[in-house]
Amino acid sequence: MAKEKILGLTQEEVEKRTKEGLVNKAVNDQFKTNKQIIAENTFTYFNLIFLVLSILLVLVGAYKDLTFLPVIILNTIIGIVQEIRAKRILSKLNVMNMVHVTAVREGQEVQIGIEELVKGDVVVLKAGDQIPADGKVIAGEVRVNEALLTGESDEIIKKIGAELMSGAFVVAGKAYAHLEKVGKESYISKLTLEAKKMGSVEQSEMVRSINRLVKWVGIIIIPLGIALFTQSYFFNHAGLERSVVSMEAALIGMIPEGLYLLTTIALALSATRLARKEVMLHDMKSVETLARVNVLCVDKTGTITEPKMAAEKAIKSKAYPNDDLEQVIANFAFNMPPDNETMKAIHAKFNSGSKRATTVIPFTSVNKYSAVVYENKTIIIGAPEMVLRDQFEEYQEEFEAYAEKGYRVVIVVKYNHPLTEEDSALKDKVEVLGYILLSNPIRKEAKSTFEYFAKQGVIIKVISGDNPLTVSRVAKQAGISGSEKYIDAQTIKDDEYEEAVKNYNVFGRVKPEQKRKFITALQNLGNTVAMTGDGVNDILAMKKADCSIAMASGNSAAVQASQVVLLDSNFAKMPDVVNEGRRVVNNIQRSASLFLVKNIFSLLMAIFALLLTINYPLQPSQITLISAFTIGLPSFLLALESNHNRIRGKFMPNVLARAIPGGLTDWLAVGILVIAGSYIQLDHGQVGTTATMLLIAVGMMVMYHISAPLNKFRTGVMAISFIGVIGAIIFFHRLFSLTALNNHSLFILVVLFFAAITIFRWLSRILDGVAEVLVVFDQKRLKMTLGDMKTAYERGKQKN
Repeated sequence: MAKEKILGLTQEEVEKRTKEGLVNKAVNDQFKTNKQIIAENTFTYFNLIFLVLSILLVLVGAYKDLTFLPVIILNTIIGIVQEIRAKRILSKLNVMNMVHVTAVREGQEVQIGIEELVKGDVVVLKAGDQIPADGKVIAGEVRVNEALLTGESDEIIKKIGAELMSGAFVVAGKAYAHLEKVGKESYISKLTLEAKKMGSVEQSEMVRSINRLVKWVGIIIIPLGIALFTQSYFFNHAGLERSVVSMEAALIGMIPEGLYLLTTIALALSATRLARKEVMLHDMKSVETLARVNVLCVDKTGTITEPKMAAEKAIKSKAYPNDDLEQVIANFAFNMPPDNETMKAIHAKFNSGSKRATTVIPFTSVNKYSAVVYENKTIIIGAPEMVLRDQFEEYQEEFEAYAEKGYRVVIVVKYNHPLTEEDSALKDKVEVLGYILLSNPIRKEAKSTFEYFAKQGVIIKVISGDNPLTVSRVAKQAGISGSEKYIDAQTIKDDEYEEAVKNYNVFGRVKPEQKRKFITALQNLGNTVAMTGDGVNDILAMKKADCSIAMASGNSAAVQASQVVLLDSNFAKMPDVVNEGRRVVNNIQRSASLFLVKNIFSLLMAIFALLLTINYPLQPSQITLISAFTIGLPSFLLALESNHNRIRGKFMPNVLARAIPGGLTDWLAVGILVIAGSYIQLDHGQVGTTATMLLIAVGMMVMYHISAPLNKFRTGVMAISFIGVIGAIIFFHRLFSLTALNNHSLFILVVLFFAAITIFRWLSRILDGVAEVLVVFDQKRLKMTLGDMKTAYERGKQKN
């Protein structure tokens, strides 16, 4: 089918098919509807528990103990508003960054978003494009890589009539394709749906830990609540109202109602903050993963250097007698389409060609060369190692000096046999004509960015398809530590990848499937690995990495495959992304400790009450007062603070190390108070008020401990919380069921307060010591992984 006969759909046909729902709408839309957001934030398990608890309090007439209800409603509303707000910002960003394709409509080639395509559309596919829907080639010819779909990295030639699968990407050539299956009917959509049936994507460590905590609390509170009510009503004969109230106080204290909300809001705010800096997150939780990364794998072109390439000059080989090298290159460029950065640079420099070739063999990432055939001979331009093969050492000295200066060198040779696309393998020797020197300027911000990562203890691994010596020199210019340790990836055997990533920092002549092997090897050694990329040859590795970062200037397939997209393709934004992740993790980690103090105390106190067959000493309104000013308010304010400290240790052990001292101190102090109160016959009101004062005092100590060292912001948060709690006690003491303390209660309060200070100090020292040991052990284990294992290997090698 000739190109001029391709008319595509008319506007009327497009509108009709759009109304019929035959559009290429993705089945895995990342954005929820507003109704879904409202439903997910409202109809939660804990909101159901709070609803039941509220109904029980209303039934027994304990209306003032419903003080927790406005807090729960406010939390839910804040969660809904923030998530909808974040969705709107990210939706706008997503529309701005929508992947576009070229379609033929009414005989004209137009750029449209992939989700605007309809069944029957004709699209133009070229190198770097991802196939948007299933279809057939109706004109032209392309090579496609279906590795993302089939796992096989072989490049397949697709001629007229050949079927194309959505999700595959084009590596060479140009073709017109007729779309037959779009949206949920396409192959990639069916794979996505199948993957969803198999389970959701693994969550980040922080989110996974919080979900696990919420799950176990949800399981425990039901039987514990029934046990507390049964004991109070049937065994202690406390009466229905008091039994319900004391049982609810224990349960409300155990529910971390604000922690999950705080996490959701913090992640949403991070996503919106990064959006304003032109960084888009395909997955909000990826910001945490990136903050924990200790190995960052980068490509040379587009990351260390500018994405645009320039051809500097042509150098004639000593063995080539003629002076027509530049004309040979110009004729080559005349026949070869500029469908990659190398050919664009060659086209721009050598543009006087006129000789027509009989066959054109486009560049492939497998062969790493392209060729044009003139009757019985072939001119080839490509990577020296791949083109020269056994002749490499013979000519290495000629061009290696240029590679040492940081140039990328491609070789120009004559092959005395005609090649075809079906049989493009080189079997005989080649005649070297000369070399083309290409350059990529180092990004201005690259050096400072890599210096930042070096200070943060993040190891940089450069993985590139270029000559390893060239890549090493460029990496050195960019200030990458260890850039002198380089290796040709073609010399690495299948069982040597782990050893290679321990010994080298620069890898050249890397094929696409090898990039994935490097990522796997690093992960097998216990590292958290991020991968940056901008080309189709980076996708396999990006999918495998713990976190993937794409440059928006790269091809659409790489952008869609990534978790983080740098919209202005500025690698200098990476420290901002890492710092944002650290802000989220550090602040939530600190706030989670405040929440868990209350949860630990309530759980221990509930078990204590069951064992001693006594009633729970506090009321729901008193728990609300404690939570509001020693947990809720400070945790949300502290989560706003800028906190770019390195993340040390694991999330839950870090949280528990700070929460356990406070929780145990609370339990010991209130436990002693309850026992002492029974001996001197303090009434329930005196015990409850004294316990509330004690818990507030310990809560302030915990807040001081996790905020140390204090700065103006943290001091201000503590001051606001203290003023708030004092004001609530003075003006709303009846609402929170607080009574004036008698002399006995005041004496016990003072004694237990000073005892609590000592208990908390010693418990904190013990737990901080344990946490420090765990962190040191973790760091030593990582050091062993990256360094000592190499030494051990070398010693073992010497012994053998």
